[in-house]
Amino acid sequence: MNRIIDKIAWIELDQGKILSTRSRGKNAYYLPGGKREPGETDLDTLVREIGEELSIAIIPATATHIGTYRAQAHGHADGVTVQMTCYTADHHGVPAPSSEIEEIVWLSYADRDRVSPVDQVIFDDLHRTGRLH
Repeated sequence: MNRIIDKIAWIELDQGKILSTRSRGKNAYYLPGGKREPGETDLDTLVREIGEELSIAIIPATATHIGTYRAQAHGHADGVTVQMTCYTADHHGVPAPSSEIEEIVWLSYADRDRVSPVDQVIFDDLHRTGRLH
């Protein structure tokens, strides 16, 4: 089975830590974001998903692509890959859990083992470039 799950994620860094979320009933943390709906652009998905999950408004004009990462999809059969296209962006509002999100946390590189495999790849890249401590 070779299937790719296409996802968009928001990277929010502050003082060397990254904002992450945990959905209800899950034990791993995931970067906020999600799957695109038919006809959506990356930015459409980013704005919608972050609004739904964190009750904030992404400012689309400030969105910057920082990388696209791939890894085995967490909790899926071998051969199912997640492709995570990541953006930074300014926002209005204070992030708060909404929709399926139960918890919001700020993680450091030391928390790498608490996140999904694709997030681990992202953590490695951000750590290597000095943005995640």
